[in-house]
Amino acid sequence: MSMFCYQCEQVAKGEACVTTGVCGKHSDVAAMQDLLIYAVQGLSMLAVEGRKVGINDDYINRFTCKAVFSTLTNVDFDPKRFVLLINETVKLRDDFKQRVEDAGGVTDFGDGPATLTAEHAHDAVVAQGQLVGLKSDPDADPDLQSLQHILIYGVKGLAAYADHAALLGQQDEKVYAFIQEALVAALDKSLGVDELVGLVLKCGEINLRAMELLDAGNTGIYGHPVPTSVPLGAKKGKAILVSGHDLKDLEEILKESEGKGINVYTHGEMLPTHGYPELKKYAHFYGHYGTAWQNQKKEFAEFPGAILMTTNCIQKPQESYQDNIFTTGLVGWPGVRHIAEKDFGPVIEKALVMPGFAEDVDGKSVMVGFARNAVMSVADKVIEAVKGKAISHFFLVGGCDGAKPGRNYYTEFVEKAPKDSVILTLACGKFRFFDKDLGDIGGIPRLLDVGQCNDAYSAIQIAVALAGAFECGVNDLPLSMILSWYEQKAVAILLTLLHLGIKNIRLGPSLPAFITPNVLDVLVKNFNIMPITTPEEDLKAILG
Repeated sequence: MSMFCYQCEQVAKGEACVTTGVCGKHSDVAAMQDLLIYAVQGLSMLAVEGRKVGINDDYINRFTCKAVFSTLTNVDFDPKRFVLLINETVKLRDDFKQRVEDAGGVTDFGDGPATLTAEHAHDAVVAQGQLVGLKSDPDADPDLQSLQHILIYGVKGLAAYADHAALLGQQDEKVYAFIQEALVAALDKSLGVDELVGLVLKCGEINLRAMELLDAGNTGIYGHPVPTSVPLGAKKGKAILVSGHDLKDLEEILKESEGKGINVYTHGEMLPTHGYPELKKYAHFYGHYGTAWQNQKKEFAEFPGAILMTTNCIQKPQESYQDNIFTTGLVGWPGVRHIAEKDFGPVIEKALVMPGFAEDVDGKSVMVGFARNAVMSVADKVIEAVKGKAISHFFLVGGCDGAKPGRNYYTEFVEKAPKDSVILTLACGKFRFFDKDLGDIGGIPRLLDVGQCNDAYSAIQIAVALAGAFECGVNDLPLSMILSWYEQKAVAILLTLLHLGIKNIRLGPSLPAFITPNVLDVLVKNFNIMPITTPEEDLKAILG
C-alpha cells in the first residue's frame, strides 16, 4: 500500500515518504490521518456556519484541536484510535448540522467532507483516506496546493499549542474560529495566491496568540522561570523520567510521588521546567537525564526507572522496555500503556519495582530559566554591554532536533560564533550544544536557555523589548535567527515570525518539501528567508 506524507523535515530523500514514514508511521495510519483532517474540515464547515447564526459549541472547538493535534508527526500511531476519532468527528458533524439548520444556517455544502460517511472497518477507512490524500487531485495547481498544505501544517502546530493552553485553562474563541475557518479555506479552490498567503500569515498571527495563552497558563500557575542550575547526573534511588512538554502532567507526577523515595528527572523538552518556582520547590525533582529525539531509544532503554511521556515525539520503543513506558494525552504507540484520568499510580508502582540508580552519578550541570522576565531583569546590563561593544551580536539558535545527518551544523555554529556574541536557544534543538561551557560576558552567560518550543513567545518578547530599548525595529537589531525545524509546531512558529515581519531567517537542515520553488521565491522576496549553508559561510555573511 502506498502513501504520501511530506509534513516533516525527515522525509525520505527530502521529497516524501511513500511506503513507510521515517517516523515509523505506516501507510494505513497516513491514510487515516488524511481522512481525519478531511472529516474535521467537514465539521469545521458547520462550525463556521454555526457562528453566523449564533451557535458556538465549546466541545466541538476543543475536539477540533484534539483531532488535528492527533495528526502531527510522531504522536499516537494506533490505527484503532483514528477510526474512533473519524467516527466521532462525523457524529459531531451530523448532530451539529441539525442545530445549525434549526437556527436558519446553511448546511448544504454539496458532496465532500460535510457528507462523508463514517466507516468502521479498518480497510474501509483506509480506502476512504486514500481517496482524499494530499495528492488526490492530479489537476491541482502545485503552487496553490503548496500554500494550502503550508496552511494545514501551520494549523496543526497552532492546534497543538491551543490544546496545551486549554489544559491550563487558557482559551480564546478567535483561536478556535480561525482554526476552523482555515481548515475550510484549505479546500476552497476559488482562493488565489494572495488570499492563501494572507491566510498563512494570519495563521502566524493567531499562533502568536495561542503561544501567549500557553505562556499565561504556564507562568500564571507555576511562576515565571528563574535562572536555575540543573544537574545532568543522577542520584542513588528509585527514579521516574518525564519527557514531553506538559507542565501539568509533570506537576501531578511530582505531587503523587512526593514522599515515596522516588527522584523525578526530566528528558527532552522538559529540561526548562526546572526553572519554574512552583515546580522546583519539590525536593525530589532532581535533574535531567539524556538529550532529545535522536537518542531516545538508547536513553529510554538504559533508564532504570519508569518513564512517563506527555506530549512528545517518540521513536517506537523496543519491546524489551515497552513495559516501562506510560503515556498521557496524544502520544504513544500500540503496546505502550496509556494513563487515563491522570491517575499516575501505575507509573509510581512501576518505579518502585524498577532498580533505580544503584549509586550517585556525577555529571555536568546546565543553566535554564532565561525566559523574558529573567533576561529583561538584566536588560540594563545587556544594553550597556552592546553599547560598550562587549556584546557584538545575538544569535537565536534553536528549534527542533532530529536524527537525520546535518544537524551537527548547529553545534558547529555555536562553537564558532564569536566569543563576544550571546546565544539564545530554545526547544529541543538546543541538545546539540546545551551542555557546552561558553563562558560569560560581564556576568551575562553567553548561552541563555529561553525554554521549550512554545517559549518562542518569550524569545519574541525579548527581541521586541530590546528593539524598544534601542529605538529600532527587530530587523535592525544585531540579532540573527538560525532555526532548525522538524514538525508542524515549528511550521507554526515560523509563520508567526513571518507575520511579525522578521527577515533574514536561516532555516535548516533542509527546506520543507511542501514548499514549491515559486512559493519559496515569494518567501525570499518578502522575508529573505534562506537555507543554511555552512557555519563558516553563514557567520561570515551575517557578521561581514
